[in-house]
Amino acid sequence: MTSGARNFLGKEMEHMEDQNSDFKKLRIIGSEEWCVFEELEIPAIKARVDSGAKTSSIQANNIKVYTKGAQEWVKFEVNPLQDNRGINVACNARLVDRRTVKSSSGISEERFVIRTPVKVGSHRFDIELTLANRDTMEYRMLLGREALNDRFIVNPAVSFNLQDFSAQEILDKYAAHFKEKTGLKIALLASNPLLYSNKRIMEAGEALGHEMVFLNVEHAYMKLDANSPEIRYRGGNILNEFDAIIPRIKPAITFYGCALIRQFDNLGVYCLNSAEAITQSRDKLFASQLFSKNDIHIPITGFAKSPMDTKDLIRMVNGAPLIIKLLESTQGKGVVLAETNKAAESVINAFKSVQTNILVQEFIKEANGQDIRCFVVNGKVVASIQRQAEKGEFRANLHQGGKASIIKITSEERKLAVKAAKVLNLAVAGVDIIRSNKGPLLLEVNSSPGLEGIENATGKDIANIMIRAIESKIKFNG
Repeated sequence: MTSGARNFLGKEMEHMEDQNSDFKKLRIIGSEEWCVFEELEIPAIKARVDSGAKTSSIQANNIKVYTKGAQEWVKFEVNPLQDNRGINVACNARLVDRRTVKSSSGISEERFVIRTPVKVGSHRFDIELTLANRDTMEYRMLLGREALNDRFIVNPAVSFNLQDFSAQEILDKYAAHFKEKTGLKIALLASNPLLYSNKRIMEAGEALGHEMVFLNVEHAYMKLDANSPEIRYRGGNILNEFDAIIPRIKPAITFYGCALIRQFDNLGVYCLNSAEAITQSRDKLFASQLFSKNDIHIPITGFAKSPMDTKDLIRMVNGAPLIIKLLESTQGKGVVLAETNKAAESVINAFKSVQTNILVQEFIKEANGQDIRCFVVNGKVVASIQRQAEKGEFRANLHQGGKASIIKITSEERKLAVKAAKVLNLAVAGVDIIRSNKGPLLLEVNSSPGLEGIENATGKDIANIMIRAIESKIKFNG
């Protein structure tokens, strides 16, 4: 071996020894770890360790930017424990950056970035965090590779390698955040307690100190009597102690659900959306007639009974392409696009042959598969999103593959949404608007609007706003 080769080999050995020494300095971190943020007053939050992500992020709601001195600061709320909105930590931090990111669901949004110290086990260091809505994620925090570099090496086969907390320790750490139930007794009248919207409403009510009870619509029954009217629940329990009811009735049981709501109303229980309002909103023909009567502009709509009128019905709405809707439909189901007059005739007559009532509506081509969902609570638009249909689809509904993004609506669109909800007498409504060459047009109004898409896109706590609306209506000052 030449002297040059020996020198090269020696240098390589020294380099490898240095690398090995650096490697030995790194601590092993598990695939999930507890993090502590003393300055944010978060005593423990579980993080997913992800070397594939560059930056770290933390769950944040109700984000607001404000000025402190000559600097921008941001205040936000963190629910550090998954599936527990009862624990809500208010945080403040200096804003260090704004970044536009695209989530895995295709939603583009501006995210705020803060810098704050974090403790992972015995290690304390500064970390950049993006504030993100992680309600649908398993972990409330993500620890990215910028936090891992030169500090840790990841062993995905272990969890909580640096520090672990028992369930009791977590309860002790957050004991001051638990609210004693001193509020209202509120029932959520629905069918599936596991739906995102229903879970969020239950969490929001409990977080505000109210007693929340889930009632399955089909497990409740009533006694009609002038002297002692009742509502009972499976097993014979009498339901007579509720202050308010939040109805979220699926279309298939509208009739029975609304009968129950009327009975609760007769018993003096406040109902967030009355039976009458829900019934009107579910009947698309009746709702359209009310909108026309109240000078609310909708796409030209036709309705006829006899197949003999089909051709003129099609001409009346400006011909194909046109939309055919079942009178009772939701989430974009029962809505058909007919590309030609011939196809329209076939579909319309097929529905009529099986005694199914439908509406025929002009197709707004210039909308390009987009619509706007405005969430209205007690006469105010509290959040708005734009929904974009996926390629090859004309329905922008999120349940049909549509993507949501934040949008700033015009004052005209805001007035339209508020008026539409008012005409139907809905305290809570999802109002769908489409932009046309003639200005904004009302598509329809949903009396049980979903929360997942609009909460995730906007970061707003809509469920909390709904509970606050109940408090306001019945003048609760807890």
